[in-house]
Amino acid sequence: MAEPGAPTAVPAALRQAADRLAAAGVCSPRVDAELLLAALLAVPRGWLLLQPPLTPEQATGYAELVDRRTTGVPLQHLTGRAPFRHLELAVGPGVFIPRPETELILELAGHRLAGARLVADLGAGSGAIALAVANEYPSTSVYAVEQDPVAVRWLRRNAADRAAAGDPPIEVLQADIAEPDLLAEAEGSFDVVLSNPPYVPEAIRAELAVEVGHDPAGAVFAGPDGLALMPAVLRTAGRLLRPDGLLVVEHDASQGETMPALTRAAGGWQAVADRPDLAGRPRFVLAYRG
Repeated sequence: MAEPGAPTAVPAALRQAADRLAAAGVCSPRVDAELLLAALLAVPRGWLLLQPPLTPEQATGYAELVDRRTTGVPLQHLTGRAPFRHLELAVGPGVFIPRPETELILELAGHRLAGARLVADLGAGSGAIALAVANEYPSTSVYAVEQDPVAVRWLRRNAADRAAAGDPPIEVLQADIAEPDLLAEAEGSFDVVLSNPPYVPEAIRAELAVEVGHDPAGAVFAGPDGLALMPAVLRTAGRLLRPDGLLVVEHDASQGETMPALTRAAGGWQAVADRPDLAGRPRFVLAYRG
């Protein structure tokens, strides 16, 4: 144990932090410990063991970050960054933290994104999907639609950061995805519409991890069965897509039958199918505009 006020060696600091995080039930304690320290020191995670011992001030700051993580504050709120595909996005209170499983939307739509001219992301949040499309398919024109004003601020920040990094700029629209005249000037012209809308049933709120409570509730929950916003997604996507255009929507694992059924009942969709996430759970509906 280092003397009070003495520098703390990085390996020892990481071991102590990982032990505290593990005791608090954090599922990836060593990774979180490393990412928190890398953020504090503003160095790549792989460089941590090359750093000099922590000063007392740095050790105190690190302990405070670890303390907050043990109480369930999301790692991404503490580092201010969230990875998504090949990007790192700015996130924080007031915007939904993009999850790794959502990256599959781009995999599922890849056969149509290649060569697509117009793509829309409905309920864009931080901009993860829209910005990843622009990054990986630079010949597309991407529209990101988000209603919440706080989320839009994060979205605009990320869009500006990615444009400054050399990605094609995207169009950011602050609007309700249910608006009947949304993007009316381009109606019937979009090749692909992607959406990760709120879809978690209110009934399971108490079962969710504590980190979920730090996401804005309006970006997570959608009525008793989680499907409250899906009719609006289907209507707007159906209006925007060209014939045979592709829609991919993420949904809750409990909706593997109800979401495809809702899509078919909406009319105008063909080849409706559900696709699993990496854990084999039903999570994505694909449908083509008839």
